[in-house]
Amino acid sequence: MFQLMPLRPPLARMRGLTLLELLITLTIFGFMLAIGLPNASNWLLANRARSASEFYAEGFSMARRQAVLHNTFSRISLTPNVNTGQMNWQVDLCFVSANTQCGAAEGGWSTVAAAAANDPEGVAGFKSVLRVADALPNSEVLLPSTVPEGSSQVYFTPMGWVDTRFAERLTRLQLDPSSRFHGEVPSVALVVTLAGMATKCQPDVPASDTRACPP
Repeated sequence: MFQLMPLRPPLARMRGLTLLELLITLTIFGFMLAIGLPNASNWLLANRARSASEFYAEGFSMARRQAVLHNTFSRISLTPNVNTGQMNWQVDLCFVSANTQCGAAEGGWSTVAAAAANDPEGVAGFKSVLRVADALPNSEVLLPSTVPEGSSQVYFTPMGWVDTRFAERLTRLQLDPSSRFHGEVPSVALVVTLAGMATKCQPDVPASDTRACPP
Protein backbone atom coordinates (compact mmCIF):
# COMPACT_ATOMS: atom_id res chain seq x y z
CA MET A 1 0.00 0.00 0.00
CA PHE A 2 1.23 3.45 -0.88
CA GLN A 3 1.44 5.85 1.96
CA LEU A 4 0.28 9.33 1.23
CA MET A 5 2.77 12.00 2.17
CA PRO A 6 1.37 14.86 4.21
CA LEU A 7 0.89 18.03 2.21
CA ARG A 8 3.08 20.96 3.06
CA PRO A 9 1.26 24.04 4.25
CA PRO A 10 0.83 26.67 1.46
CA LEU A 11 3.43 29.36 1.23
CA ALA A 12 2.51 32.50 3.00
CA ARG A 13 1.20 35.17 0.67
CA MET A 14 3.47 38.11 -0.02
CA ARG A 15 2.73 40.97 2.23
CA GLY A 16 1.49 44.12 0.41
CA LEU A 17 3.02 47.58 0.77
CA THR A 18 1.94 49.52 3.76
CA LEU A 19 0.70 53.07 3.33
CA LEU A 20 3.94 54.40 4.85
CA GLU A 21 6.11 52.39 2.44
CA LEU A 22 4.04 53.58 -0.51
CA LEU A 23 4.40 57.22 0.56
CA ILE A 24 8.17 56.82 0.94
CA THR A 25 8.43 55.20 -2.52
CA LEU A 26 6.42 57.99 -4.14
CA THR A 27 8.51 60.64 -2.39
CA ILE A 28 11.78 59.09 -3.62
CA PHE A 29 10.35 58.73 -7.13
CA GLY A 30 9.23 62.37 -7.18
CA PHE A 31 12.64 63.51 -5.91
CA MET A 32 14.38 61.56 -8.68
CA LEU A 33 12.08 63.10 -11.30
CA ALA A 34 12.68 66.60 -9.95
CA ILE A 35 16.43 66.13 -10.36
CA GLY A 36 16.45 64.00 -13.49
CA LEU A 37 14.03 65.82 -15.77
CA PRO A 38 15.81 69.20 -15.82
CA ASN A 39 19.15 67.46 -16.35
CA ALA A 40 17.71 65.35 -19.16
CA SER A 41 16.18 68.46 -20.73
CA ASN A 42 19.52 70.30 -20.59
CA TRP A 43 21.30 67.28 -22.05
CA LEU A 44 18.87 67.13 -24.99
CA LEU A 45 19.20 70.86 -25.62
CA ALA A 46 22.99 70.63 -25.49
CA ASN A 47 22.99 67.79 -28.02
CA ARG A 48 20.71 69.73 -30.36
CA ALA A 49 22.96 72.76 -30.05
CA ARG A 50 26.04 70.69 -30.89
CA SER A 51 24.40 69.36 -34.04
CA ALA A 52 23.15 72.78 -35.25
CA SER A 53 26.32 73.37 -37.28
CA GLU A 54 25.47 70.28 -39.35
CA PHE A 55 22.22 71.93 -40.42
CA TYR A 56 24.15 74.81 -41.97
CA ALA A 57 27.01 72.64 -43.28
CA GLU A 58 24.41 70.73 -45.29
CA GLY A 59 23.25 74.00 -46.91
CA PHE A 60 26.74 75.15 -47.94
CA SER A 61 27.56 71.70 -49.24
CA MET A 62 24.33 71.52 -51.26
CA ALA A 63 24.88 74.94 -52.84
CA ARG A 64 28.37 74.00 -54.01
CA ARG A 65 27.31 70.52 -55.14
CA GLN A 66 24.38 71.82 -57.20
CA ALA A 67 26.61 74.37 -58.95
CA VAL A 68 29.01 71.61 -60.03
CA LEU A 69 26.25 69.12 -60.84
CA HIS A 70 24.38 71.53 -63.11
CA ASN A 71 27.51 73.33 -64.36
CA THR A 72 26.00 76.68 -63.46
CA PHE A 73 25.90 79.37 -60.79
CA SER A 74 24.34 78.79 -57.38
CA ARG A 75 23.91 80.66 -54.13
CA ILE A 76 22.90 80.05 -50.55
CA SER A 77 20.92 82.71 -48.69
CA LEU A 78 20.40 82.83 -44.92
CA THR A 79 17.21 84.45 -43.62
CA PRO A 80 15.97 85.00 -40.04
CA ASN A 81 13.68 82.38 -38.53
CA VAL A 82 11.12 84.28 -36.43
CA ASN A 83 10.28 81.21 -34.31
CA THR A 84 13.77 80.35 -33.06
CA GLY A 85 15.97 83.35 -33.76
CA GLN A 86 18.17 81.09 -35.87
CA MET A 87 18.50 81.29 -39.67
CA ASN A 88 16.80 79.36 -42.45
CA TRP A 89 18.77 78.64 -45.61
CA GLN A 90 17.80 78.44 -49.28
CA VAL A 91 19.79 77.21 -52.29
CA ASP A 92 19.02 78.73 -55.73
CA LEU A 93 20.39 78.15 -59.23
CA CYS A 94 20.84 80.50 -62.19
CA PHE A 95 21.79 79.71 -65.81
CA VAL A 96 23.75 82.24 -67.86
CA SER A 97 22.05 83.65 -70.95
CA ALA A 98 22.07 86.75 -73.12
CA ASN A 99 19.82 88.38 -70.54
CA THR A 100 21.66 87.49 -67.34
CA GLN A 101 25.17 86.75 -66.12
CA CYS A 102 23.76 85.44 -62.80
CA GLY A 103 25.01 88.33 -60.72
CA ALA A 104 23.65 89.12 -57.28
CA ALA A 105 21.44 91.97 -58.52
CA GLU A 106 20.11 90.12 -61.58
CA GLY A 107 16.94 88.10 -61.98
CA GLY A 108 16.57 84.65 -63.48
CA TRP A 109 17.29 82.71 -60.31
CA SER A 110 15.21 79.68 -59.36
CA THR A 111 12.64 79.85 -56.55
CA VAL A 112 10.98 77.22 -54.40
CA ALA A 113 8.03 77.39 -56.78
CA ALA A 114 9.76 77.55 -60.17
CA ALA A 115 12.93 76.52 -61.97
CA ALA A 116 15.41 79.16 -63.19
CA ALA A 117 14.44 81.06 -66.32
CA ASN A 118 17.03 79.35 -68.54
CA ASP A 119 17.12 75.92 -66.95
CA PRO A 120 17.80 73.37 -69.75
CA GLU A 121 15.16 71.10 -68.26
CA GLY A 122 12.50 73.80 -68.49
CA VAL A 123 9.72 73.85 -65.92
CA ALA A 124 10.82 70.40 -64.70
CA GLY A 125 14.23 71.75 -63.76
CA PHE A 126 15.77 72.42 -60.37
CA LYS A 127 13.60 74.30 -57.89
CA SER A 128 15.16 76.08 -54.95
CA VAL A 129 15.61 74.08 -51.76
CA LEU A 130 14.48 75.75 -48.54
CA ARG A 131 15.28 74.42 -45.07
CA VAL A 132 13.72 76.13 -42.06
CA ALA A 133 15.43 76.25 -38.67
CA ASP A 134 12.36 75.46 -36.56
CA ALA A 135 13.99 72.31 -35.13
CA LEU A 136 17.11 74.11 -33.90
CA PRO A 137 17.49 75.38 -30.32
CA ASN A 138 16.31 78.96 -30.00
CA SER A 139 18.58 81.96 -29.59
CA GLU A 140 18.30 81.73 -25.79
CA VAL A 141 20.43 78.60 -26.14
CA LEU A 142 22.52 79.25 -29.24
CA LEU A 143 23.45 82.66 -30.70
CA PRO A 144 24.18 82.88 -34.46
CA SER A 145 26.38 85.56 -36.03
CA THR A 146 28.02 86.11 -39.40
CA VAL A 147 31.30 87.57 -40.64
CA PRO A 148 31.28 90.18 -42.06
CA GLU A 149 28.49 91.36 -39.77
CA GLY A 150 25.18 91.44 -41.59
CA SER A 151 26.33 89.21 -44.47
CA SER A 152 23.95 86.43 -45.44
CA GLN A 153 24.85 85.00 -48.86
CA VAL A 154 27.52 83.02 -50.68
CA TYR A 155 27.56 82.69 -54.48
CA PHE A 156 29.26 79.77 -56.25
CA THR A 157 30.66 79.42 -59.79
CA PRO A 158 30.01 76.40 -62.04
CA MET A 159 33.35 75.01 -60.83
CA GLY A 160 32.19 75.11 -57.21
CA TRP A 161 34.44 78.02 -56.25
CA VAL A 162 33.16 81.08 -54.41
CA ASP A 163 32.07 83.78 -56.86
CA THR A 164 34.21 86.75 -55.82
CA ARG A 165 32.14 89.16 -57.93
CA PHE A 166 29.83 89.29 -54.92
CA ALA A 167 31.91 91.37 -52.50
CA GLU A 168 29.43 91.20 -49.59
CA ARG A 169 29.77 87.45 -49.33
CA LEU A 170 29.56 85.61 -46.02
CA THR A 171 32.92 84.17 -44.97
CA ARG A 172 32.04 82.76 -41.55
CA LEU A 173 28.93 81.59 -39.72
CA GLN A 174 29.44 81.31 -35.97
CA LEU A 175 27.25 79.68 -33.32
CA ASP A 176 27.96 80.59 -29.70
CA PRO A 177 26.21 79.14 -26.63
CA SER A 178 24.35 81.48 -24.32
CA SER A 179 25.73 82.02 -20.82
CA ARG A 180 23.39 79.32 -19.50
CA PHE A 181 25.07 76.67 -21.66
CA HIS A 182 28.60 78.03 -21.50
CA GLY A 183 30.89 75.08 -20.83
CA GLU A 184 28.31 72.51 -21.96
CA VAL A 185 28.17 73.51 -25.62
CA PRO A 186 31.34 74.62 -27.45
CA SER A 187 31.37 77.55 -29.83
CA VAL A 188 31.58 76.38 -33.43
CA ALA A 189 32.05 78.16 -36.74
CA LEU A 190 31.78 77.30 -40.41
CA VAL A 191 34.37 79.08 -42.55
CA VAL A 192 33.69 79.20 -46.29
CA THR A 193 36.97 79.07 -48.23
CA LEU A 194 37.44 80.51 -51.72
CA ALA A 195 37.44 76.90 -52.94
CA GLY A 196 33.80 76.76 -51.84
CA MET A 197 34.33 74.36 -48.95
CA ALA A 198 32.63 75.00 -45.60
CA THR A 199 35.15 74.00 -42.94
CA LYS A 200 34.16 73.53 -39.31
CA CYS A 201 36.41 75.09 -36.66
CA GLN A 202 36.36 76.25 -33.02
CA PRO A 203 36.79 80.03 -32.58
CA ASP A 204 37.52 79.86 -28.84
CA VAL A 205 40.69 77.72 -28.93
CA PRO A 206 44.28 79.01 -29.29
CA ALA A 207 45.53 79.74 -32.79
CA SER A 208 48.12 76.97 -32.40
CA ASP A 209 45.34 74.38 -31.95
CA THR A 210 44.52 72.40 -35.11
CA ARG A 211 40.81 73.00 -34.43
CA ALA A 212 41.21 76.80 -34.46
CA CYS A 213 39.58 78.95 -37.10
CA PRO A 214 41.80 80.67 -39.68
CA PRO A 215 42.51 84.38 -39.01
